[in-house]
Amino acid sequence: MAFITAFILEPFVGLLIRIRVPRALGSFVVCSLALCVVYLAGLGVFTQVSGVVEEFPKYAQRINNIADRVVAATDSMEQKLKDLVVPKRLSEQPAPAVPAKPLTRRQRAAESGLPQPAVPGAVPEVRIRAESVPLAALLFGGWAMSVYEILLMASFIPFLVYFMLSWRDHLLLSFLQLFQGQGRIVASNSLNGIARIIRAFVVGNTLLGLLLAIATTLVFWLFRLPYPILLGSLSGFLSLFPYIGLPLAILPALLGAVAVYDNMTAYVIILTVVAFLHLVAMNLLYPKIVGPRVHLNPLVVTVALMFWSVLWGALGLLFAIPLTAGLKAVCDNVERLEPYGRLLGD
Repeated sequence: MAFITAFILEPFVGLLIRIRVPRALGSFVVCSLALCVVYLAGLGVFTQVSGVVEEFPKYAQRINNIADRVVAATDSMEQKLKDLVVPKRLSEQPAPAVPAKPLTRRQRAAESGLPQPAVPGAVPEVRIRAESVPLAALLFGGWAMSVYEILLMASFIPFLVYFMLSWRDHLLLSFLQLFQGQGRIVASNSLNGIARIIRAFVVGNTLLGLLLAIATTLVFWLFRLPYPILLGSLSGFLSLFPYIGLPLAILPALLGAVAVYDNMTAYVIILTVVAFLHLVAMNLLYPKIVGPRVHLNPLVVTVALMFWSVLWGALGLLFAIPLTAGLKAVCDNVERLEPYGRLLGD
């Protein structure tokens, strides 16, 4: 993430360098502005989520009522289907009586409340008392420790981005010194190709996500769904996930509709509109905005999504295309790897 972020912010640092700002100072200014944007976006999301949390009991009650109606309708449908399939004469037949087994002496003593006689060779019952869990184990064990590790690693990203930007010239020259002659030109062209693809992918997806977020927010506002900005933005950007974007985009719409509507027609209309926006964006806009800069064939994209998602989970699914496109950029600039570049390309 730091590597990709540095590629995105490098043009802004270059603009400051053109007006005689030192690279170190320009990198600090750009990173600070980027952190401010992230902070303001996070503050807006936190404000919206806080409102959702405050009204969650009301939404939970509505969800429970809808779930009860769905269960009742399912039971009614099941009973009608049973009456249709099973002949009436079979359903009205009484169940055969099962002879009761005689009770043992131990069972009779248990029903009468008398002390149970000891069984020769039986192991006495042992009751285990649960010990209290220390507070430190609750705070730093399990999921809390995983969250702590994620936050710890995420805290390095701003510093990594700053050093990648401020030391960019030194790192680039040092990296190119690893190659000789023509190899140095190949390495430089490969880096430029990777940077161009990553910027095109991230900027294109950001632009497409903003368009989807605005359109979805307007749809949610027209249908008077609660928190349209939060749910609309979430639905718009979740649409960008490859292959699973449609169900992820529908989920916020469904949650918002549950809090307002009771009839099924409204659900169908809202979900249809969200699905239509997603299909238009991914089938018409995505190939125009992102596709020309990536140049990967569909089979390679599918295999890349599987491979990187196995390695990194959801983040791998999100970054699979730019990583594979960067690999293709290297293959296109290395002579002996050019066949692999053509294999990956479209």
